[in-house]
Amino acid sequence: MANTRVMIVGAGIAGPVLAVFLKTRGYDPVIYERLPGPGQGGLGFTLQPNGIRVLSLIPELVEQIPGHSPDRTIHCSCLDGVEDILVNNDTSPVTMRERFGFPIIGVRRPEFQQLLIDTAEKHGIEIKWGHQAIEFEQSEDAVEVTFANGTKDIASFVVGCDGLHSNTRIALFGREKADFTGMVRVGGVSPTPPALQGSLALVNNYGDGRHMIAYPVAEDNYSWAITTRGAEAKEDWRTQDVEQQNEIRKGPLSAWGFGAGDLVKTGQKIVKYGLYDRPELESWFKGRIVLLGDAAHPTSPHLGQGANQAFEDVYHFMRLLRKYNPSADQPSTELLLRVFTDYQDLRLRRTSELVRGARRQGEIRVVEGVDALRRAYDELLSGPFTESEM
Repeated sequence: MANTRVMIVGAGIAGPVLAVFLKTRGYDPVIYERLPGPGQGGLGFTLQPNGIRVLSLIPELVEQIPGHSPDRTIHCSCLDGVEDILVNNDTSPVTMRERFGFPIIGVRRPEFQQLLIDTAEKHGIEIKWGHQAIEFEQSEDAVEVTFANGTKDIASFVVGCDGLHSNTRIALFGREKADFTGMVRVGGVSPTPPALQGSLALVNNYGDGRHMIAYPVAEDNYSWAITTRGAEAKEDWRTQDVEQQNEIRKGPLSAWGFGAGDLVKTGQKIVKYGLYDRPELESWFKGRIVLLGDAAHPTSPHLGQGANQAFEDVYHFMRLLRKYNPSADQPSTELLLRVFTDYQDLRLRRTSELVRGARRQGEIRVVEGVDALRRAYDELLSGPFTESEM
């Protein structure tokens, strides 16, 4: 008897990890991705202990992660030309393992995604590139998916892991209005500046109307992003042209302290994009189709929990699938209803709280005027910091 076929839409971050778990539990997963190959866009992000805990369940994966851990986390400010360190915490791998079992690891998205793709393919999982899912037709025991190139495929059930601009989400619940938050991000990857050499730190740098986060992704490289209020910008991560990048490198941000200005001046592949809010969903599934990760709960980046929450989704989804379908047989719609409902009920509240928390952190961090900024610092530092920030 053939293994139960599961279609995963999206080969970004969550899709390959889910596919590996499904394969090891006796399912037959296939991944469809709209892009023609692994993406080179995007900057970096931090893998945090809650996310790495899930990845550690895949043998030898964590040891291969191409990134770097910070030795400490610094919150610092530049007000009225005065540089102050507000918080300086030990977040070294030894300390984080003692507290949470796993370290923080800064990674560049393209390199980390390639590792996940390689891992999935080593497990015998097929990834079909250049297939944009546009139509989903459900029957009593299967889902037929039509792609923009005219091909079709059938699976027992479908998991939409297709991220922020999820076609699966649109197919289930319609196209939603994305509201511009009034904030834009500029970011890049740079050589480690002199101010941060020796003891690599994850740095939150606060200025008048701006906030930078920067963290090591290698011994000699930092990923960084600056959030400011500004005119509406497109929600994409395309690299700016040469002239635009030079304007950013030579602009007012290049004079920032604590190594921030050096990061801007030496930035490579600088991107600029707008930050948008989307309405929270009341349900993450319909019939035999379910959403996971950013497709279900897109979030602003201010808590650094996007990928980590997607991995938590994967863990609980697989745990419930094993609970209700231990033999990995072809599941009935009624069985999937139990799995999807429990998964949604368990995860929706937690992810909604984090989405709202990330939005609130963005509002606190990016304020204009010295007095307003000082009040924001007081609120931010009254804590306690979330575990993800520590």
